[in-house]
Amino acid sequence: MYVCSCFGITEQQVREHADTGACTPRQIASACKAGTDCGGCVRRIQQLLGRGACPRRELIDSGDPEPLGTGAATGPTPVAEVAAAVPVALQEAA
Repeated sequence: MYVCSCFGITEQQVREHADTGACTPRQIASACKAGTDCGGCVRRIQQLLGRGACPRRELIDSGDPEPLGTGAATGPTPVAEVAAAVPVALQEAA
C-alpha cells in the first residue's frame, strides 16, 4: 500500500528504510523524500515507525543517548583515549 502518493513510496519501502536505521519521519524523508512535499503521509509514517517498523525504536524510546550508534550524542573522544589507540611506534615517531 502506498504511504506517500507524491513520491510513490510504499509501506514496504518505509519498513526497508527503517531496517537500515531510519527510525524517525525526518530520517525516512532524508532516505526517500516521503513526507517532504504535501506532508499528508507524515502521520502514517509515524504510525508505521511506532508499530515496530524500526528495529531500534526501543533504544530511541528508552532515551539512550546513542540510539543509532553515531557517537554524536556523547561528544568528542577524550585525547587520552585517542592517544591510547595510536600505536606506540607512531607516538614515538611524532
